[in-house]
Amino acid sequence: MLADLALPLLRCLDPETAHRLTVRVLGSGFMPIGSNWQPAPSLAQDLFGLHFPHPVGIAAGFDKDAEAYVGALRLGAAFVEVGTMTPRAQPGNPRPRLFRLPEDAAVINRNGFNNKGLASGAARLTGRVRADGIVGANVGANKGVETPESDYAAGVAAMAPLADYITINVSSPNTPGLRDLQAPEPLRELLRAAKAARAEVVRENAPAILLKIAPDLDDGQLEGIAGVVLEEGIDGMIVCNTTIARPEGLKDPNRSESGGLSGAPLFVPSTEILRKTYRLTGGRIPLIGVGGVDSGAAAYAKIKAGASLVQLYTALIYKGPGLVRRIADELGTLLERDGYSSVAEAVGVESGTAP
Repeated sequence: MLADLALPLLRCLDPETAHRLTVRVLGSGFMPIGSNWQPAPSLAQDLFGLHFPHPVGIAAGFDKDAEAYVGALRLGAAFVEVGTMTPRAQPGNPRPRLFRLPEDAAVINRNGFNNKGLASGAARLTGRVRADGIVGANVGANKGVETPESDYAAGVAAMAPLADYITINVSSPNTPGLRDLQAPEPLRELLRAAKAARAEVVRENAPAILLKIAPDLDDGQLEGIAGVVLEEGIDGMIVCNTTIARPEGLKDPNRSESGGLSGAPLFVPSTEILRKTYRLTGGRIPLIGVGGVDSGAAAYAKIKAGASLVQLYTALIYKGPGLVRRIADELGTLLERDGYSSVAEAVGVESGTAP
C-alpha cells in the first residue's frame, strides 16, 4: 500500500512529530487506499448492539482528539477508539514523552492524557456519519482532580450521545493516582457514577460502557476488579493498557525511559492477564484484547485466550497502516484452517475453562 511506503520518512522524524503528521494526513481525507477490500464473512460478530465486520480495531491513544477516525476506519479497521479525553484540555507531560524502541518493536510513552478536552472532541464527533464505522470514546480524569468520579461522569455524559461505546480508562500509568481507582470501592463508586451519567442523557440504545485495566495487577487485584465489573453490570472490558514493567531481554537503549511500555514485549503478559480475566468473568461479557497485536497469529492467540475483539496501535508504527487488513485476512485463513465457521466459536478455547 502507498501509505506503507511513508514509514521510512516518518521514522526520520521524532515520534511525536511523526504521530501528529500521521493524524493530520488521515484527518485531511487524503487516503491513497483502495476501497474494494472485504473481510471474510466468518469474522463478523454482533457485540454491544453493534455489528463488527471483523475483530480488528485501533486502540485509544492514536486519535486522541477525534481528528482522524474517519481516515483510520478507511484503513480497514472495524472500529476506532478515540481519546483519552478529559473534561478540561491539558498539555500532558513535558516533551520528549514518546520513545521508539525499534530493536524491541516497542514504544514507551509518558504522555499524561494530553488532549484538547471533551468539548473539542465532542464537536468533532457531532454529526458524524455512523455508516462510516464504529467509533468508541475513551474518557479519563484530569490530573490532580479531587473527585475523579465526577470527571468520568462528565466524560460519559458528553460522549454517550455521540459514541458507539465508551471506555473508562483507570489504567494509564502516566497520571498520578489514576491506577488507584482500580481498587474495588473507588472503582464501584466511579462505575456507578458513569452509569448514572449515561442514563441521564441517553435512555434508549445507550452505548456500552467498558472498563480498561492495567496489566500490572496481581491475581487478587484482578479478581476484585472482575467482581465489581460483573456486580455493577458493566458491558465489557479492555485488557489491557501499557505496562510499567520492563521485561528481561529489552535491547533498545530507550528501555530505561519512564512511562508505559507497549508493543511486542507486552504480548505475553497482556495475553495472560486476558486469559485470567476471561476465566474470572466466565465469558459473560465481551473482552477486547490489547498488547503486542502485530499479526494474524497474535490476534488469533488473543481470541483463543478470551478476546472477542482486538486492538492495536504500536505495531502500526513498525508495520504500517496496511497491517489492519493483513491481520484480518490472516485471521480468516486461521479460522478456516482450524475448522471454525465464525470467530465467536474460537473465543476462549484456550482460556483453560469453559465459559
